Amino acid sequence: MTLDQYLSLGETIPLGTHTFDVGSIKEFAAKWDPQPFHLDEELARHSVFGALCASGWHTASVWMKLNLAQQDKATAQAWDGPGPRPEFGPSPGFQNLRWPKPVFAGETVSYSRKVTAHRRMASRPGWRIVTTLAEAYDSTGDKVLEFESAVLLRA
Repeated sequence: MTLDQYLSLGETIPLGTHTFDVGSIKEFAAKWDPQPFHLDEELARHSVFGALCASGWHTASVWMKLNLAQQDKATAQAWDGPGPRPEFGPSPGFQNLRWPKPVFAGETVSYSRKVTAHRRMASRPGWRIVTTLAEAYDSTGDKVLEFESAVLLRA
């Protein structure tokens, strides 16, 4: 692995899939987003969604888990680049979070990320800020999650 592979602009990196079952939807919602359409099938049937659906925060949390797992796989590969292996740091934030379509119980969602920009940080020598587009699609190919994320990378 080389630094260019960490910073490959425009390449979509598949992160994996996740199936949202009734139990996990309700469990997440009970802890973090206790709205009726995430907790109760009958109430959800009479909501704007028409059926039980996952919290958008649930779909975003799965993206984060799969993203970190993919980063772990990348850092486990042999390092072929000059100098020390790049090190992921914290994220300064995200923007433009959208949930364009609900994720219903039983749906399998595919997640990905794409590096859209990176630059050296003048305020932190040796570090870059990497901007990515995070996306997720349901089994019909419809987008269910999108946001722009940034992460610091020591490289």
